[in-house]
Amino acid sequence: MTALLRYQTDLLLRSQRWLAPLLLYAVFLGVGVNAGEPVLGALGYAAAALLPVTAWVVRICLGQEPAAARNVVAAAAGRQRAHLAAVLAALACAAPLGAVAVLGVTAVGDLRGVDPAGAGLAGLLATTTCVLTGAAVGALTTRPLVRSRGWSLAALVLGSLLALVTTGSPAKHAVTALVTGSRTATVPMPWPALAGGLLLAAVAVAVSVRATAWRE
Repeated sequence: MTALLRYQTDLLLRSQRWLAPLLLYAVFLGVGVNAGEPVLGALGYAAAALLPVTAWVVRICLGQEPAAARNVVAAAAGRQRAHLAAVLAALACAAPLGAVAVLGVTAVGDLRGVDPAGAGLAGLLATTTCVLTGAAVGALTTRPLVRSRGWSLAALVLGSLLALVTTGSPAKHAVTALVTGSRTATVPMPWPALAGGLLLAAVAVAVSVRATAWRE
């Protein structure tokens, strides 16, 4: 699995397809986060913005190999293992981006009445929840479940939006907790949302991996 992860990550970095979602996230942060605003609300916004970006990176990793190369890797390592490695490579790229964003937002946000360490931890929990939820959206809206590029993109956008606004979504719960905490000057720890995001991602990725056995 380590070799597969290295291979998928190297493909992503060499292709420079990561640049578009990175720039999109930078635009989100540049427009939506201002120095001196309440830190918890800013962290909630930064976490929410990372959800569609993560879904996009997962979609890139799952579709970046030419069909011939994908068949060779599948023959050598197994189609399902190769598919899982692509999702994990996307997570390995999105998670550090979220961690950097949390550190930056915490550094420039208004920390009055809020413990910096607690705010940073809450931001990391919410960001991880959104990364996991984004991975679930990305895994369910691209190959092998959705093969058409146009429908895949439409499903990704719609799925990301629903994940952020639907009641019961782990991402919405985590982001809402931070926004509410910003208003009350209390630091929430969205552990239940993180557990829900982990479960959702595990189920979605498992469905996507299993589907490679009968859809490809």
